[in-house]
Formats: sequence, structure tokens, C-alpha cells
Amino acid sequence: MLIRIKDLAAKLAPRLIEIRRHIHSHPELSGQEYQTAAFVAGVLSSSGLHVQEGIGKTGVIGELQNTKLSERLLAIRTDMDALPIQESADLEYASRAAGVMHACGHDVHTTVGLGTAMILAQIAEELGGKVRFLFQPAEEISQGANWMVKDGAMENVSAILGVHVFPSIPAGSIGVRYGALTAAADELEILIIGESGHGARPHEAIDAIWVAAQVITALQQAISRTQNPLRPVVLSIGKINGGRAHNVIADKVQLLGTVRSLHPETRAHLPNWIENIVASVCRAYGASYQVNYRQGVPSVQNDYALTQLLQSAAEEAWSSDRVQVLPEPSLGAEDFSMYLEHAPGSMFRLGVGYKERIINHPLHHPQFEVDESAIITGVVTMAYAAYKYWQQG
Repeated sequence: MLIRIKDLAAKLAPRLIEIRRHIHSHPELSGQEYQTAAFVAGVLSSSGLHVQEGIGKTGVIGELQNTKLSERLLAIRTDMDALPIQESADLEYASRAAGVMHACGHDVHTTVGLGTAMILAQIAEELGGKVRFLFQPAEEISQGANWMVKDGAMENVSAILGVHVFPSIPAGSIGVRYGALTAAADELEILIIGESGHGARPHEAIDAIWVAAQVITALQQAISRTQNPLRPVVLSIGKINGGRAHNVIADKVQLLGTVRSLHPETRAHLPNWIENIVASVCRAYGASYQVNYRQGVPSVQNDYALTQLLQSAAEEAWSSDRVQVLPEPSLGAEDFSMYLEHAPGSMFRLGVGYKERIINHPLHHPQFEVDESAIITGVVTMAYAAYKYWQQG
């Protein structure tokens, strides 16, 4: 079966390159993937899949029906949205949308999903059960997976697989990670409330800017002294709003930030931990405060058995020296984790780096590029893993 899958992938390769370049040239922002969704639905329909559009607002589901065998249903998820970045790479198929770019590889993800669907549709009778393809919108704003789940995308799903490009791994290689793959990403808003006054008479006021500075410093210092260094926490303040004029002491300052963590136990106590630090600093200097902590997506925790499945499929397809077991997780976030609240799953890293280049630009860079030979690597790995899913009983 592996030989057959590879042969089908080789025949599809020129078409998949065309698909990827079309999607790359026509990027759409989160929640606005109307053209991309219509294009995806068209490819799926022409390949014989049952298609549902408008799932999760602009998402698409394609399903291979096979009711004769196992009732287990395998889902394969890829995402479709682009980023608000002006592309500066010199490509014939560069983005035609000003200020919008596929800088995170979702054009490759979508192509891998379509290629896998096109291959599995041709070997549907050889599969042991149903396959549901989820083409998700709005991953970049961590909303799309939740939208898809609310519209029933995970109903009856037994397991789910996903893929994400990785420019630090050369094209032709696969990375797998057991356990935590990405971090939980939460949003933090802190409002420091002081008392305004003249800039020349600070003792008659409560300087919210100065208090806010103490809060930021206290939070960063407390991480290194009170958090387990083997269970990392990254707290970054990305925006500060406050003040009215150069000679007026500010009475209010708003801090906006992100909080990243890998372990659910650590994440659970972070809201109270942060508020206690803010409260102690404000109390010391006479200010008041408000803390709003909004939980975002949880950490992606890859299922052991499904990660083993991906690793064995990749090693059989490409040899063990082209498969890396990644030693460290990423502190980036992925809303693939929302699906894992409904079924076990695993996401693998698809190497897209150019072997001959000294520098492969990172994700979210305006000159981010991928070695397109990686598309076939991803398609074969995903399709063969799907086939093997039912072979292990």
C-alpha cells in the first residue's frame, strides 16, 4: 500500500504545486477565507468526497464514507487562514493581496490536506473506516477550531491528526513530539489605577506609570524565583496605554500581555498568582488595580499511540534518518488543542527548510518561503498514517 500511495502522490505532485501556489497567491485573513473555502470545496467534490461548507463560519468538511467496516472515524485537520503581513519574498506566485500573506505555511497545510484526501479517495475501499477532513478557518486568532467544534466537526471522531510546517527542519524530513508540542496561550489585561497630579509634585499624586513599571518588574522577577524552572512560564507585556501629557502624572495605565505555559497544573494557578503580585505592589504604593485573565487555547498534548503511528508511518515511508523525535516543545500556540478535548490526536512537524540555504526565515516573517518538495513528504506521511490507523486494530 505504501508503494501505491507514493505512486499516486508522485502523479499528483504537479497538481499539488499548482494548488499551493494558487492558495499562496490569494491569501485571506482569519474568518474571511471565502475564496479559499470555495476552492477547497471544489477540489474535494471533484475527488468524490461528501462536502459540507460553512462549518465554523468559513470552514469546510470533506468526508470519505465507508460504512462497511470499522465505525471508528479518523479526522485530519488543516488550517486555511493567512496573516496581516506584507510579503517581501520575490516569488512569481507571491501574494496578490496587499498586506496579507501566508507566512505561517497554512497554504502548505491546506495543500497537504487536499492531497491526502485525493489519494485516500482513490484507495477508499482499502481503508478500514471513515475519514473526515477538517479545513479550518481562523487558526491565527485561535478561534476557528472552537467554531468548527461548535458546528459538530468532532461528532463521532475517534482520533485526529494534524500537521504544521517547520522551517528549521529540512524538506524531506518529519518531526514528531511525544507529549507537549505547543504551549497554552492566555491573554492578560492589567489596569493600574492611581491619582493624577502635577508632574512637579509627584508626592501629591499616585503615579500609575511608575506603579505599572513596578508591576512589570515584579512579575518578571517572580517567575524566576517562584515558578518551577522545569515547567516554564513566559509572561510578555506587549502593549502599554497610559498618560495624558508630559507634565501630568498618569492616573490610569493599561497593560496588555500574553502568558504561555506547558503544563495544565501550572496554568491553573497562574491567574491567582498574577493577581496576588499585582495586588501586593499596588497596595505598597497606594494604587488600586483590575486584573482580567482570559484563558485562550490550551497546550497541544500529543497522544502517545497516535504519535507512534505517525513516527512509524514516516519511518517506513522515508527511513528513520529522516524522522526526528523533537526534544523540546514550542511556546507558540495552536488551537489544534481544542480538538484534543474531544478525541485523542497528534500533530507532526513537516520540514520545509531549504537544505542549501544558510538562512531559512522563520514563521511569520515577510520573506518566509518553503521548499515545495515537502508537500509530497507531508501527503505521503499523512495518507499512509491514515491507512495504518485501522491496521493496528
